[in-house]
Amino acid sequence: MPEGRVDVAVVEDVWGPAFDALASDLVVTRTPDAWTRPDELPAVLTGTRALVVRNRTTVDRALLAGCPSLQVVARAGVGLDNIDIGAADDLGVVVTAPLGANAVSVAEHTLGLALAVARHTIPLDRSVRSGEWNRRPGRELAGGVWGIVGFGATGRAVARAARGLDMEVVAHDPYVDEATAGVPMAPLDDVVARADVISVHLPANPDTRGIVDAGLLARTKPGAILVNAGRGEVVDEAALAEALTSGHLFGAALDVRADEPPAPGPLDGLDNVVLTPHIAGITTQSQERIADILAGDIRAVLDGTPARSAVGIARPARGGDRP
Repeated sequence: MPEGRVDVAVVEDVWGPAFDALASDLVVTRTPDAWTRPDELPAVLTGTRALVVRNRTTVDRALLAGCPSLQVVARAGVGLDNIDIGAADDLGVVVTAPLGANAVSVAEHTLGLALAVARHTIPLDRSVRSGEWNRRPGRELAGGVWGIVGFGATGRAVARAARGLDMEVVAHDPYVDEATAGVPMAPLDDVVARADVISVHLPANPDTRGIVDAGLLARTKPGAILVNAGRGEVVDEAALAEALTSGHLFGAALDVRADEPPAPGPLDGLDNVVLTPHIAGITTQSQERIADILAGDIRAVLDGTPARSAVGIARPARGGDRP
């Protein structure tokens, strides 16, 4: 093996038995905090053939061009807004993402967040711990309407969960037709006007950033619950805070934020808001699935064969030393 070559560089907190197996015959380095020093990444990745990231590492054209040995970027998750797919395609770098591997985990967390808001779980927990016994009534979700914005793998998993609560499901996704979806599809305004719970599962891109703004929130059904488990950039948090303090929305739950971790803001002091640190998709089971898929993809690309979960045009990997 050429001196100094690294086969696989893991620069965020990603690991699992599948990566232990990779390390049995490949050179694998693990520096979970490397993403915090982006200026140093090109040097860190010198000679590296495979890069493993979550959502915090910016994989742009400059980084890809500065790492000529790089053949594959493996994204441990489903959002791709931190990776320049076009640049990767242009440079012949394969990008893989295990789309759908954490859908059940995200769906279960989404359901839990909606229930926590509906039943005031977090403020009542704090109340009991402070010595109070406040039997404040909550709300049932059964018999209501669950509106899903973004009907990919996660949206479909949420639909199954919501139906388990005996809720009617309606969804919006301009790229999915009703016959394929298996649930009623409707324009966005119609979905938010009808839904008692609105869950958002959108990527961050020019079409979706800020789509949940003051105007859309004003058109939601009075007393609705909003859950965002997609990308934080999709929601205007100032407008959301206003809709919550005015009483127009019953409550909200956010697992994702535009800036992570976020600066202190108006949502922090509201007891009808539940906030979690972008962990909807992170369970033991989902992380093992993701590691298994990515490890297989990395080995495939380095062996010169197609990756199972390649995105973009998935052309053969560009040059680089072969074993």
